[in-house]
Amino acid sequence: MLIHDVHGSSTSPPESIGVERLPARRIRPALLWGSIAAAVLVLIAGQLISIHINALGPLTSLLRDYAGTPKSATTPWAGFLLALIGVTTRIRVTALAAAVAVDLIFVAARTFEGKPFTVGNGPTIVLTALVVFAAVRWSGARRRTALHTIALGALLILATKVGEIWLDITAWVCPQVLDPYVELADRALGNPSWVVGHLLEVSGPVPIGVVRWVYFELPVAAIVVAIWQLHGVTTGVWPRHHLVRTFLALGLLGPLCYILFPVVGPILAFGPWGNGMELADVWPNTVPAVPATVESMPFDGITPRNCMPSLHTAWALSLFIHSRRGPLWLRWGGAFWLVCTLVATLGLGAHYGVDLVAGAALCMTVESVLRDPDRGWDRARIRVVALGITTFAGVLLCVRFLAMPMATYPAPFGIAILGLLVALSIVFYRTWFAPRDAAVTGDAEPAGLGRR
Repeated sequence: MLIHDVHGSSTSPPESIGVERLPARRIRPALLWGSIAAAVLVLIAGQLISIHINALGPLTSLLRDYAGTPKSATTPWAGFLLALIGVTTRIRVTALAAAVAVDLIFVAARTFEGKPFTVGNGPTIVLTALVVFAAVRWSGARRRTALHTIALGALLILATKVGEIWLDITAWVCPQVLDPYVELADRALGNPSWVVGHLLEVSGPVPIGVVRWVYFELPVAAIVVAIWQLHGVTTGVWPRHHLVRTFLALGLLGPLCYILFPVVGPILAFGPWGNGMELADVWPNTVPAVPATVESMPFDGITPRNCMPSLHTAWALSLFIHSRRGPLWLRWGGAFWLVCTLVATLGLGAHYGVDLVAGAALCMTVESVLRDPDRGWDRARIRVVALGITTFAGVLLCVRFLAMPMATYPAPFGIAILGLLVALSIVFYRTWFAPRDAAVTGDAEPAGLGRR
């Protein structure tokens, strides 16, 4: 349904047709410095908590990106490439060459010392230098544009650092997990994790390798879509809404649910990775029998409770949605990444089926809140947001309080859950992607804003 956007060209960028050049939006100094102060406080708080629970803190992790072994090779480069969108080609090429050179020096040093191979120091160091250079040497629109995209790239990196300690916090504050409830409730969907996991297991190493790479390298696809959306910012053409905003919003809201609904996943609670904490080692070959009663189960204090909702599903779906107005190769790439991510989340044992439903509902809800800000809160936006909240909350409440009836009577519950998701998808499509002449008068987005 969302494979092709009927509104516009299949090859044109989102701001190039029918959209006037927008005046630069100046950020108030109080808001700017308040945001910086809030970010610093969050990093410090995360570091203090990490010391208390004996985990890797965000400041320590950031320090490793500068002078040690980066925890992630992808995230620093993803943030760096995003930051380079707002500078000229000459600066871009120079910065890229410098980042590669610095990374090579660190790789050589680590190889000489016998440490593991990774990259990420170069983009972090050059990105910091670029901030100073832009703030001191440039002025006017050039500096604003550069600092705006640099801030997006830096925020992506810092948000990842904070997210890492948050996952450790979920294990610390939630000694019990709700996997028995989710496994029972998932019978209403036909135990998709068991089905896909078994199929992937017998498919051989190549499919497993492909979906595993897609699953763990989601930032790569996200940066490709973001670069396509933002490539015109150096000429003053800023989209009203872009993928990075949705990614960051999902990363802020989704993890809050990990505390309210702690789940570790089937490969841990019912599979071989439980390290003795699993209820049974049966995933993905045997679906456990329905128990007489259901209750939460204890789990170790180091495994993140990061299953409900599936943020990989939410992020991959947002990437798919934002690729719909791109050229053909981008649309096919977005579809490929979404399909492989869904297969990976289930087939690798990371998630249950209802996790994916909750993640998809969260994505469409957040996207509907952020999309087309100039449109305002008309009836169409309110309708899709309300339905998204209802779907998300309804799934979580059913899993928590109706897990046993869902396992006993799977058909009606499965039809209801999937029906809600389909209804939300249809309403989402009609609100943001359907032809304007098919929309109800007063609810359709203004013609001049369709590609922003």
